Amino acid sequence: MLEMTREQFEELVAEALDRIPPELTRLMDNVAVFVEDEPSADDPELLGLYEGTPLTDRGEWYAGVLPDRITIYRGPTLRMCETREEVVEETEVTVVHEIAHHFGIDDARLHALGYG
Repeated sequence: MLEMTREQFEELVAEALDRIPPELTRLMDNVAVFVEDEPSADDPELLGLYEGTPLTDRGEWYAGVLPDRITIYRGPTLRMCETREEVVEETEVTVVHEIAHHFGIDDARLHALGYG
């Protein structure tokens, strides 16, 4: 397994977020991004997870709620990648994938776009 500290991995996630076009990040609303070492035992290979209400599903009722949560998982990413370059690429794909869920884009469309 490739070795990378949590701080180094968090920096890769931050860099991936910085590469999201500003016109999209301005539209993101009430969402927080976290890095965790491992997902739940139910899905040990999960690279990222979006939890919340996508922008496309929010209505007048949406107020005073906790932020949506995007979690990027370090362990599975490091286990599947052999080089630092692969980790950088996979982290970027995962960050974009989870942000796309925030915008209401489903897995089928993301897979078609190459973010699966």
